[in-house]
Amino acid sequence: MTIHGTLFTDFRENASPDPFSLQGKKLLKIQMGYGPVWARSGSMVAYQGDIRFENRGAGGLGKMFKAAVTGEGVDMMQCSGQGELFVADQAAEVQIMYLENDEISVNGSNVLAFSSSVEWDIHRLQARGAAMTGGLYNVSLRGTGYVAVTTKGEPVALDVASAPTFGDPQAVVLWTSGVGMDIRVDTGGLRSMVRGGTGETFQMAFRGQGYVVVQPSESVVDGGHQAGGANRGGGGLGGLLGG
Repeated sequence: MTIHGTLFTDFRENASPDPFSLQGKKLLKIQMGYGPVWARSGSMVAYQGDIRFENRGAGGLGKMFKAAVTGEGVDMMQCSGQGELFVADQAAEVQIMYLENDEISVNGSNVLAFSSSVEWDIHRLQARGAAMTGGLYNVSLRGTGYVAVTTKGEPVALDVASAPTFGDPQAVVLWTSGVGMDIRVDTGGLRSMVRGGTGETFQMAFRGQGYVVVQPSESVVDGGHQAGGANRGGGGLGGLLGG
């Protein structure tokens, strides 16, 4: 029997030897020969070779406690062994970067995978105006190694130093070191707070030197920029930012 068609030619595995590489726009290929990696739990779609998976949950007792308090838990699994690992997250597009003794602040729901040499933690965002939300939290990734994040659609990287920069909390994916964030409250009066208003009551305002990455979808909710405290379930910032 013979199979005709381009399936097995157009979609052959990418032969890149890089530690992290793209297989199309929505699938990340990881070469395990460079050492263990962290990947979002449940993100494995295939692998070849001898690879072991250990679910570490939120990554230790301290981080698990933070996850319970903040709601910003990111379930990760540690992957080790030899071979090639393929990971994805609901067909979202994958973006790869390499940190060289640097740090980024990422929406937890956008974290896909990173080298084990990269340290991660849940941190509270120090932002003026965030007090009314009960606190905002993100995932910090710092050190040297590869990082892969997901975006819903092709993102835009905005140079914060070039102009005043603002983003919808549900569309902001990450920002680089050197960038500070504050909460801006729309002061348009009662109209902006009730049905029929703009709905853009709260914005994230950025300053400093570096980049903010924004995706073309206002759907970052699960685990994203979570607000703790009493406002999480209401119609205020906790409701906008929390899952």
